[in-house]
Amino acid sequence: MPKMLGFFFLFCYSRGPPNQMNVCLKGRDFLTLQNYTADELKYLLWVASDLKQRIKDKGEYLPLMQGKSLAMIFEKRSTRTRLSAETGFALLGGHPSFLTKQDIHLGTNESLTDTARVLSSMTNAILARVYKHNDLDLMTKEATIPVINGLSDLYHPLQILADYLTLQEHYGGLNGLTIAWIGDGNNVLHSIMTSAAKLGMHLHIATPKGFEPDLRITKITEQYSKEYGTRLLLTTDPLEAANAANVLITDTWISMGQEEEKRRRLKAFQGYQITMQIVKSAASNWTFLHCLPRKPEEVDDEVFYSPRSLVFQEAENRKWTIMAVMVSLLTDYSPQLQKPTF
Repeated sequence: MPKMLGFFFLFCYSRGPPNQMNVCLKGRDFLTLQNYTADELKYLLWVASDLKQRIKDKGEYLPLMQGKSLAMIFEKRSTRTRLSAETGFALLGGHPSFLTKQDIHLGTNESLTDTARVLSSMTNAILARVYKHNDLDLMTKEATIPVINGLSDLYHPLQILADYLTLQEHYGGLNGLTIAWIGDGNNVLHSIMTSAAKLGMHLHIATPKGFEPDLRITKITEQYSKEYGTRLLLTTDPLEAANAANVLITDTWISMGQEEEKRRRLKAFQGYQITMQIVKSAASNWTFLHCLPRKPEEVDDEVFYSPRSLVFQEAENRKWTIMAVMVSLLTDYSPQLQKPTF
């Protein structure tokens, strides 16, 4: 049951420039930032800034999701993704329904195909936090409503939108920033790799041998770097990656489902803890990000709780960016805030 979007997009784009960027995302899926253009990413960040200012700063009530419901499928536990989606959708007047494997028959007594079709008849969008990205691909083929990736083994796009909004707020723009990733070549990194160059950001990546990012995604990132004229560095040396970087980012070394690898991973990642010694190599205006939850071996307290750490602003922005995604996929929203400088 594929989505009937061809005619809609023709109509949507021919309406004129409702938001001064000629971008319309209504009806789209949100699985990976690779599928989104530079203008579409900027539009999502613009909507997030707009909603944050109107709702948080001005106290406006915007019932943009009134009468709509969101199915939230969570195979993996979560704090920020669940809270940001539930509270954000409800704040916009919608009804979120949280579903775990214990609540529904997903993949047990009922196929993913059947689940996607049933949810399509009862809700307006699906947010799924899953182990296998292939499950999301199948879900989008069978669902007739937008599917949002709440996390998969390959990507975590909602997290990176929050990171970019945080950096936009702090630096006043993204173009020209250098991001240094020091850690595992995981799903969070993959989402940075498939989007940073589109927004004019350079990328330094340091991972231990054997823990590099997916080779297919690396090739795509190399193409983006050439296309957008940005720098890309792949190394095993954290100090080399941190050199002149504006933003230092790391994440857990042991993701959910990798607990049996803990001893081997801790040994492999020795020397990858982000410390003040590491950040001495960074730019004078360096900042630090971490998607949380954080463990002390990944970053020490001096960096994590320093004034340069933006991790709690980053966590809050999960809410505003996921709201921006839901509003953009389900409505024809035009931001009122002046378009930020990117």
